[in-house]
Amino acid sequence: QTKTGIALLYDEVSENAYDIRLKLTKEVLTIQKQDVVCVSGSDHSANHRTVTLRRQPVGGLGLSIKGGAEHKVPVVISKIFKDQAAEQTGMLFIGDAIIQVNGINVESATHEEVVHLLRNAGDEVTITVQYLREAPSFLKLPLGSPGPSSDHSSGTSSPLFDSGLHLNGNSTNTAPSSPSSPIANEPKYEKRWLDTLSVPLSMARISRYKTGTDKLRSNAFEVLALDGVSTGILQFYTAQESADWLRAMSTNISDLTLQNMKMANKCCSPSDQVIHMGWVNERLEGTDSSQLYKFKFLALKGSSFYIFSSPPVSTLDWVRAEKIYNLCEVLFKIHKLWLADDCWLQANLYLGIHQDFDLEDQRPYCFSVLVGHGKSHYFNVELGNELAVWEKSFQRAIFLEVQRTGSKTYICSWQGDTLCFTVDFALGFTCFDSKTKNVLWRFKFSQLKGSSDDGKTRVKLLFQNLDTKQIETKELEFQDLTAVLHCIHSFIAAKVASVDPVFIDSQSIARKYMYSN
Repeated sequence: QTKTGIALLYDEVSENAYDIRLKLTKEVLTIQKQDVVCVSGSDHSANHRTVTLRRQPVGGLGLSIKGGAEHKVPVVISKIFKDQAAEQTGMLFIGDAIIQVNGINVESATHEEVVHLLRNAGDEVTITVQYLREAPSFLKLPLGSPGPSSDHSSGTSSPLFDSGLHLNGNSTNTAPSSPSSPIANEPKYEKRWLDTLSVPLSMARISRYKTGTDKLRSNAFEVLALDGVSTGILQFYTAQESADWLRAMSTNISDLTLQNMKMANKCCSPSDQVIHMGWVNERLEGTDSSQLYKFKFLALKGSSFYIFSSPPVSTLDWVRAEKIYNLCEVLFKIHKLWLADDCWLQANLYLGIHQDFDLEDQRPYCFSVLVGHGKSHYFNVELGNELAVWEKSFQRAIFLEVQRTGSKTYICSWQGDTLCFTVDFALGFTCFDSKTKNVLWRFKFSQLKGSSDDGKTRVKLLFQNLDTKQIETKELEFQDLTAVLHCIHSFIAAKVASVDPVFIDSQSIARKYMYSN
């Protein structure tokens, strides 16, 4: 399955856009530019072609031109008229830049100077041309084969008008001259789309934002390969085209990531499988309190959540992660989604953890991963369906880790005594003396009716006594309270999921959004 289409390549330096053709296969995105190639005969140089035109009484030179030095572009052939002099040579094409007229160099000439030269050059005009591969889109040159240009790309729609040289110039000879035609041994040329850049999609990433900012590009994005090679900014004519291409490329990248995960999982034990991985943007606070975004590669594997600056390619790379967190001790939280009507929905997916986030940034599809000691990482993905996949993957990875681990024990203290607090998938909560191992109290998950904490080290857990129905308050102090609260949340969520999987699905904000669209 190959998808092809016309787009623009935008150059941020010159602020010009050039026509390109995109070719998307399962594994590679290829950028093609038009060029003129020699298909038969002796090729003097496909780059420079010298052609002699005989001016005709009706139709003149049979071409129109656009551009000029005053517009910072060369003078180019913008139209070639059917069955007239220029077309009959078989050697001239729309998009050819005129280099010389009768031996006079016109590369730095204005539009009017070139028009004057061509009109007053006599009955035989020798021009040297070179195909302009990066013709700015404002010239509105029609794509495809030479011949009469289609309506949408000619005349008044362009800031540069065509100057027609298909009218009679200053011809001294009134008798009809013989038509310009290709001579038998002359080389034959054709205009073709040629591959100029191939970007492998395995582990590639897409960005719709201007580098490091919250500014969304209009109908445009950039694709970056694993080795950092960029397509440049691909611009599309409509929002629909942009969305279609974005979806197609994103799907192919996801499929290849899935293949990479399957390959990696062949080398890993059943308890250390990759659940999900992929590119995200992480928000970093700048020194001047500005918000910067940086590409990060996240992975959920075995018992851990990994943050990398570049994807792990070999098994050795897994130890080189920037950060590694235990999955039981993290909390996934969706921040906002952009809905179809451009309102955004803020979703709170956690209970009992009082942490307020600054939601000032302009990016949709954001999520946080809250980690120990009250810290967090704030991420953004490019598409709504990616957010849904991350949400589902975190739920699954945490659920599997809780089931594998079975229980987690933390050292804590109360009134000078060193205690141990255990969260157990089967038994619930147990508190015992760290020295004597005597159990001080034990409650089931269902008996936990609420909690409150001081945001630092101390937590109050409210349990209901099954016999008296009275609420009992248990206070404990932990070195890393956040990690313990996340662990309690993970075990309760896993318990609910094991009893009622449909309930967990019904809580998914991102998937509700995805299916409604």
